[in-house]
Amino acid sequence: MNKSCDVPVLVVGAGPVGATLANLLGTYGVGTLLIDRSPAILEYPRAVGLDDEAMRTFQAAGLAEAMLRDMIQNVPMRMYGARKQCFAEILPATREFGWYRRNLFSQPLGEQTLRAGLARFPHVALELGVELLALEQDEGGVTATLRRADGSERKVRAAYLLAADGGRSTVREGLLKLPFGGQTHAHKWVVIECDQDPLDAPYTALHCEPTRPYVCLKLPYGLRRWEFMLFDGEDESQILDPAKVRELLAPHVPDPEALNVIRARVYTHHSRIAGSFVAGRVCLAGDAAHLTPPWIGQGLNAGLRDACNLAWKIAWIVGGRLRPEALQSYHDERHAHAKAMIDLADRFGAVLSLRNPWLARLRDAFFGAIRGIPAVRDYVLQMKFKPMPRYRAGVVQDSGQAARDDRVGRMFIQPLVEKDGGDFQKLDDALGPGFALLMRAPAAPLPPGLGEGLRRLDCRLAAVALPRSGPAPGARPPSPAGMSLLEDTENALHRWFAAAGADWVLLRPDRYVAAAGRHADMHGALERFVARFVPAPAATAAATPVLEAAA
Repeated sequence: MNKSCDVPVLVVGAGPVGATLANLLGTYGVGTLLIDRSPAILEYPRAVGLDDEAMRTFQAAGLAEAMLRDMIQNVPMRMYGARKQCFAEILPATREFGWYRRNLFSQPLGEQTLRAGLARFPHVALELGVELLALEQDEGGVTATLRRADGSERKVRAAYLLAADGGRSTVREGLLKLPFGGQTHAHKWVVIECDQDPLDAPYTALHCEPTRPYVCLKLPYGLRRWEFMLFDGEDESQILDPAKVRELLAPHVPDPEALNVIRARVYTHHSRIAGSFVAGRVCLAGDAAHLTPPWIGQGLNAGLRDACNLAWKIAWIVGGRLRPEALQSYHDERHAHAKAMIDLADRFGAVLSLRNPWLARLRDAFFGAIRGIPAVRDYVLQMKFKPMPRYRAGVVQDSGQAARDDRVGRMFIQPLVEKDGGDFQKLDDALGPGFALLMRAPAAPLPPGLGEGLRRLDCRLAAVALPRSGPAPGARPPSPAGMSLLEDTENALHRWFAAAGADWVLLRPDRYVAAAGRHADMHGALERFVARFVPAPAATAAATPVLEAAA
C-alpha cells in the first residue's frame, strides 16, 4: 500500500453492508473510514430476513450474538394459493453452517448493532452526514473529495474505496458510470408496518391470491409487516393515505381501526446487476452492485455475501499477504452468483404473483400434486432450491480429483468442536480469523519451507481428531507442535473428509474451501497455492502495516 494514503480503506455507505464491511475490516486489523451522507439510520421498512450465511458473516465480525438479541430465529415460510389454502411450508432443519437458514430482524435495530460494533476498533472511524462528491484513481490509490454537513470539503487518500451506497449509488452511477443492466418491474408494492401485532401467525406468509397478492410476516417486538401489490391506475400518494391503508388491511385483521401504523412506503422492485463489481481500486457491494426482488429474501443476504468475500481480500492485499491482482476474483466469484439469485427471485415472483385466476389455479394444482413426492417436498422444505455459491475461478485451486474438487470453492461446514480439551465451540470461533489448514489426525509436522509460506498467508494450523479418541478418559490424541487439536464432537468433519477423499483442507477467511488433498500431495499443492496468490517475501516485508488509524 502507498504510505502516502490517509487511510487504507474508505467505505462509502454505512447501511448494513457497509457497516458489515467496516466491522470485518476492523476484525482483520485494517484502518478504515466509513462514511454516510445520512446523519441517522433510516427508519422506513426495508430488509427483514437473514440466512445462515449472513449469520456466519456476523460471527466472523464478532457480532452474531449481539445481532441475535433483536432477532427471531428459525421462522417458517408458508405459501397460500388462490383459495387461501397452504400449498407449501419452508422450514429448513439443517444447520450445516452453524446457524438457522431463516431468521427475521428489524433493519434499523440491526444497523444500530452493526454501528455500535465499530466502537471496538480504534482503527475504524464512522463519520455521518458526510457525502462523497468525487473520486480519482491512480496506481497508488484513490483520492476522494468529501463534503460535511456544514458544507466544508476535504480530500481523503485511500488505497481502496468500497462503495456500499445503495441502489442509487453515487459511485456506480454518478462517478464511475458503470452499466446497471436488468429490468424495473411494472407493479409497485406498498409496505406497511404496525406495532402491537394483532395476529397469532408466527411465520412469513406469501398469499398468492389473484385478487391482490400480498405478503404478511411477524417481526421482533410485536411488529407485523404487510406488503401489497399495487394495480395499474392506483396512485402512490393516495395508497398511503391512512384511510386507504386501513382499507387494505381490513380483510386481514380483526379491527383495522385499532392498528397503529408506524411505517408505510411504496417500493418498486428491480432486477439489476452492475457490469463489473471491480473498477481499478474501487469495488461495489450490496445494492450498489445488484438489486434483487424480495420474493426469496436474498437482497440483503446477497450484499452480505459480497462483504464477506470482499473484506478479507482487501485486508490481505493491504497487508501484503495476497497479490493485488487477486482483487479481480471478487467480481469473478460474486457476479455470477448474484445474477443467479436475481434470476431465481424473478422466477419465484412470476409464479407467486399471478393475477390470472385460471393460471393461479393451475399453479396451485401443480404444487398440490408434487407435495406427495418426498424428494420434491424435501427440495422445497429444506430450501434446496436456493443456489449455493460455487467458486470455480478465483482464490481457489483444484487438485484434478473430481470428488475432492467438487468441494473446492464451496462454503465449508461449521460443526461444534472441542479445542485443545476446552469448551465446545463453533468451528470458526475455534479457528479464529484468517486462513486455516485442517488436517486429519495423525497429522505430520509441516516441512520448514511450507510452514514459512503458510505463515506469510497468516494461516492457522489444526489437527482434527475423532471424538474421544485419546487412550484414556480426558487424554487427547497427540498433535504436532504449533497445531491446535480439534475434537470432532459431531463427527461432521470426519464425514466431510471421508466423502471428499481428503486428508487436509485449506479454508479461506470467509470459510470457503481454497484447496483440499491427500497427505502425499499436501506439500506440492500448498506450495503452488502460495506461489500463485501470496507475494514474495521481500514484497510482504515491505508492505505497509495493516493497522493504521483512520483519518
